[in-house]
Amino acid sequence: MTDNANNNTLLSIVNACKSFGRVKVLKDINLEIGTNEIVGLVGDNGAGKSTLTKVITGVYSLTSGDIYYKGQKITIHSVKRSRELGIETIYQERALADQQSLWINMFIGKEITDKFGFLNVKKQKQETERMLRERMGYTSSAITIDMEVKDLSGGEKQGVAISRALFFDADLIILDEPTASLSLSEAKKVQDFVVDIKRSGKSAIFISHNISHLYPVCERFIIMDRGRIAGVFFKNDVTQEKLIEKMIQLARTGILE
Repeated sequence: MTDNANNNTLLSIVNACKSFGRVKVLKDINLEIGTNEIVGLVGDNGAGKSTLTKVITGVYSLTSGDIYYKGQKITIHSVKRSRELGIETIYQERALADQQSLWINMFIGKEITDKFGFLNVKKQKQETERMLRERMGYTSSAITIDMEVKDLSGGEKQGVAISRALFFDADLIILDEPTASLSLSEAKKVQDFVVDIKRSGKSAIFISHNISHLYPVCERFIIMDRGRIAGVFFKNDVTQEKLIEKMIQLARTGILE
């Protein structure tokens, strides 16, 4: 265990900077994500949210600074490495194969095999059925493991992606604008799945421009502006309306009080 993390810290980023040529995109970022914590990451376009998450998931390497995960200093040099560590990202576009069945999507890239290395289709279908009924809560016979993903709603697709990450025991799930372009009812489905992440003892970084989607399920809010952390607020200390006011103030004046 290092001095940069305590027993309740899952991820710690210390003095992190990222530059592309002469352009400094991340500037002295310091943040922590706790174990079993749902954190909202907000900020206007260009604030640095995407770059920060790409650093966490190994798409980009830091120009300077350190990353600690579960108390150990680490280097995340690839997306594969971040997944090995237990970090999964669910993007707005969902990265599911629409023309494939639900059970195939659940195990793409992480197929279950028998002791001889052959694909264990029966086991994959059994596990998908269990997740469908127990974790995702779909009791209707209208949704089956053999239906194509394209026939699911937007919120249901996000549910598949989140359930998949939890099944493979991800400790940190990054949700990159998961409710973008969804209706209110579909966004509510995604919120329910985010609550399930908390219930499962895992952590999440929920990225969204829509405070009303973040606020009901997040415990803490990290506001970014022009590559810096502009402010951090606990839910107990700020109402949804006040948080929106602060975001508007930041956009207009560049100052966050």
